[in-house]
Amino acid sequence: MPTTLLEDIRNWFHPTDSGEDVTLAPLAQNEMASASPLAFVVDDEDGICTLIMTTLAKMGVEAEKFHTAGAAVEALDRRLPAIIFLDVALKHSDAVDVIRGLDEKGYGGIVQLMSGSNVDLLEDVRRVGARHGLKMQPPLTKPFRTEAIRQIVTSAHLGGRPRASVNLDEAIANDWLELWYQPKIDLRHKTFAGAEGLIRCRHPVHGILSPDSFLPGASEGSHSKLTEHVIVTALRDWDELAQCGVHLHTAVNSSIGALANLQLPALIREHRPKSDKWPGLILEVTESEVVKDVALMHEISTQLRIYGVTFAIDDFGEGFSSFARLRELPFAELKLDRSFVKDCATDKRNAGICETIINLAHHFGALAVAEGLENTADLQAVHRMGCDIGQGFVLSRPMPKINLIALLRQRALQKDAS
Repeated sequence: MPTTLLEDIRNWFHPTDSGEDVTLAPLAQNEMASASPLAFVVDDEDGICTLIMTTLAKMGVEAEKFHTAGAAVEALDRRLPAIIFLDVALKHSDAVDVIRGLDEKGYGGIVQLMSGSNVDLLEDVRRVGARHGLKMQPPLTKPFRTEAIRQIVTSAHLGGRPRASVNLDEAIANDWLELWYQPKIDLRHKTFAGAEGLIRCRHPVHGILSPDSFLPGASEGSHSKLTEHVIVTALRDWDELAQCGVHLHTAVNSSIGALANLQLPALIREHRPKSDKWPGLILEVTESEVVKDVALMHEISTQLRIYGVTFAIDDFGEGFSSFARLRELPFAELKLDRSFVKDCATDKRNAGICETIINLAHHFGALAVAEGLENTADLQAVHRMGCDIGQGFVLSRPMPKINLIALLRQRALQKDAS
């Protein structure tokens, strides 16, 4: 993709960079663009690295992986991570080698040990780290689930200050929740293809909060209420966005459990836009959720297609579904897991996985969506691979509805003037 075309797309959503006069609502301070906290993952198992890095990415934490002690310690000269996930036994070294190197470098961040070894050995290694003056967390025993990683990151307050915690039911009852929209770009035609609605909480004291502040610990019933709120909000917002002359194909996140608990057909019938130009709604469900009950997913999807609602399989590649199962899954979009999109321009393994998933999506008559695009090189790489849609910070960050409306109106005026 030529740079000029990329800049045309970026200027669409970054008017202040292009000198255009567009009045946007100010963002809360804790939603301003800033450097993401950084983590190092030191483990010689690619599967473990992928699991941890995928979880970190969803929490807004950037991560680099290393397979050896020397590479991790050397990297400290150029980047300083807030936390290091450290496996005890590596192929050509071990955690004690890393600990000594961290001490020599004067590392002041957190060290999170992890291993499948016995608990006593883990505790001994932790004590070695403590004697070297390092901030050692209680060891993490393999195998572990993503929730364990999330708890570690949350308790570490990697954003630089304690994360506010809000009860989800309270947020819903007080109408604090709203959707922020991240544009999705048609990479083939370099046009605005749609937007994903991402939930935010506008708290009267804490300001704008991300899902990590109100989703952990929420009950299944609360998640169902949230899903209903998100769907209704997206359908209602569409009418406002359409008044700007653009008929966006919007998407929102959900879970199979929440969808099964809701009377979705009645909900869609009551709140769907009446315009015949409404392109429908996309419900994004993670691959790991879908494969738990393919039959239920098929039933829900088949019924909702009657009402213009389709599905996207999110984070594809993380759960490694078999082709036999994939054949049974009804979906309109296949979203590449961001851990594979990251560095796909330079990492041959990631590039190969991305290209395979893109071809797989096309084989099943679906669109391939690369999310988590953060730099020009990766954007150009997925474009060359034939990816249909791109989404990520390199194109546009999520924005409040009022900001998106302001941009759409400005573009409509420019179109009329020309």
